[in-house]
Amino acid sequence: MPLRRTRFLLSALVFGYAFLYLPIFTVVVFAFNESPIVMTWSGFSLRWFEALFNNERILKAAGLSLKIALTTSFLSVVIGTTAAIVMVRFKNFKGRPFFNSLVTAPLVMPDVMVGLALLLLFVALYQLMGWPATRDAVTITIGHTTIAIAYVVLIVRARLAEFDTSLEEAALDLGAKPLTVFIKITLPIIVPAIASGGVLAFTLSFDDVILASFLSGPGSSTLPMVIFSSVRHGVSPEINAFATVVLALVTISVMITGILMHRRLKKSSQLKE
Repeated sequence: MPLRRTRFLLSALVFGYAFLYLPIFTVVVFAFNESPIVMTWSGFSLRWFEALFNNERILKAAGLSLKIALTTSFLSVVIGTTAAIVMVRFKNFKGRPFFNSLVTAPLVMPDVMVGLALLLLFVALYQLMGWPATRDAVTITIGHTTIAIAYVVLIVRARLAEFDTSLEEAALDLGAKPLTVFIKITLPIIVPAIASGGVLAFTLSFDDVILASFLSGPGSSTLPMVIFSSVRHGVSPEINAFATVVLALVTISVMITGILMHRRLKKSSQLKE
């Protein structure tokens, strides 16, 4: 490879990573800033972390967002995995193309349209049957699950499309019941895809602002909504501190996952040998 091309590719790589991670690094650095002015460094301090853990508004919003995200992830995994199995295994189902289009529709529709449609739906339901009386965590969870199901279906369906059904057929020939085959053979093989869909659903829910703005009511502001409202009046050093805490938790989780995957791969290679 020519030297000039190598330098260009290396420069592009460095610029790309700097463009992605330098702003995050800046947020982490200024989280330890003494000054209340975000971009003016006046010395090292942990005062904003202390202020963060004493800020009831942010902590309450973070707890609500975590609750909604966990519920969304669970519901999306259960419904999305079931739908993916049905769509892959029952190929003669006449309504399959229609349901395929329904799955992909939330992925291409703007969140503003989805949020407005769900808001009008909840208003109509309240007029017809008196539910929901208020827009709170339940309505936000329904909205997030509506979007997240589509991502789970696509991920799990892609894994099932490459699934070797001969393993299931062999187990059935040996006398295993269909439920036993699913639990002991099918489910362990597609677990990585299910976990990926669950993590993606959790991330989408925890990070959402638009749908939550349509589907939330008084006293049910999520963390992204609180941060967005705070940023409009100027970035607070407490937001930098919170971003640093979240980044640290994500980094630790990724490291633990990497270590576990490395040990699993190492153990599998030893067994093959």
